Amino acid sequence: MATAVNKTVLPNGIKILTKRMPHVHSVSMGVWVNVGARDEALRENGLSHLIEHMIFKGTHRRSAYQIAKEFDAIGGQTNAFTAMENTCYHARVLETHLDTMVDILTDIFLNSVFDAREVERERPVILQEIGMVEDSPEEYVHILSGRNFWGDNPLGRSILGSPENIVRFDDEAVRGFFQRCYQPERIVVAAAGRVEHQALVDLISPAFATIAPGCDFPERTTPDPRPLVDVCHRQLEQAHICLSTPGIATTDPRRYAFSLMNTIFGGNMSSRLFQEIREKRGLAYSVYSYISSFEDTGMFGAYAGVEPAKALEVTALIMEGLRRLANEPVSASELRDAQEYTKGSMLLAAENTDNQMVRLAQGEINFGRHIPLSDVVARVEAVRVEDIQRLAARLFHDDPFVLTVLGPLTDKEAFSTLVA
Repeated sequence: MATAVNKTVLPNGIKILTKRMPHVHSVSMGVWVNVGARDEALRENGLSHLIEHMIFKGTHRRSAYQIAKEFDAIGGQTNAFTAMENTCYHARVLETHLDTMVDILTDIFLNSVFDAREVERERPVILQEIGMVEDSPEEYVHILSGRNFWGDNPLGRSILGSPENIVRFDDEAVRGFFQRCYQPERIVVAAAGRVEHQALVDLISPAFATIAPGCDFPERTTPDPRPLVDVCHRQLEQAHICLSTPGIATTDPRRYAFSLMNTIFGGNMSSRLFQEIREKRGLAYSVYSYISSFEDTGMFGAYAGVEPAKALEVTALIMEGLRRLANEPVSASELRDAQEYTKGSMLLAAENTDNQMVRLAQGEINFGRHIPLSDVVARVEAVRVEDIQRLAARLFHDDPFVLTVLGPLTDKEAFSTLVA
């Protein structure tokens, strides 16, 4: 009997992975490229995201309308996303429409024409997307926070790109970046659901095997965050606070303790941050902590949207909470609850074919292999109280803090004293 997870590597380096889920009636498939905004030079910032849009704008065989119509005709769900280190083009269909899904995804990925007229039509769409983010303070403060935290490194730039770049990009720029960076050794095709591995390989390999190996991929550089306080004045009803400090890389063995620490601190409604700032004091509606991890570095952050007059108080409470994590061990019950929450979230997500497809691809890209969910659960259960305190002491004692505040405030000095 075939195993649930299978992997084939084509001669040019493209990996094809499948996970068979015989109890479902759908198949989720993603074409992943280990290329993202982090791999763009300053003048290229925004090209990965623009390519994500342009992929759906027509091939030699299909117009943009035909692409949309053919997916709709089979009841398919299709989308794409661009991240700092990856870009993904994905779809989900009933198993009976697997051939059609593969044909469309293969066509748009390999045969997009990147027509100059379509670039012109899409340009104002991207500019509106940038404007939409800037009009949303809770989103925009994270853009500012990333810029302050990562500095001049590509990690500090918006995935959407700058308006100046978007206005300047043309079809040649799009085509050139695609041809240079979308190299076969950086491509992973992952599928999960009611799918037979060899059948998918037979559908995909004839076209994908023709992609020639590339060279000269841009080197990723590791940033070195520095302490910084930035109070960005904007006339808003709220003050939006992002406090960040260095985290750990995606593959760091401490990632399980890191995730559980985040859950305990601000990752759900029973977390310390949520209970203290929202439930006990009523100082914020939206308050949480978060982690961002990349292949060689990471960030730990906390966000709150508050009444401007309470911004200093809330910032002080976040700092107090971080120092408490560093100086006092979490309780055994807090750790146990965080472990159960994490396991429950993972196991529930595992019932979804999209999530399984994502796990397949990310495991291959980050670790070069599939990591069974049972192994992850075992590692989560193995985390001890002292593991979390040791990590917190390392992150919140020795590393710099970067504070970004967006709102109707100007007193940078007052905030600086809180994070010194």
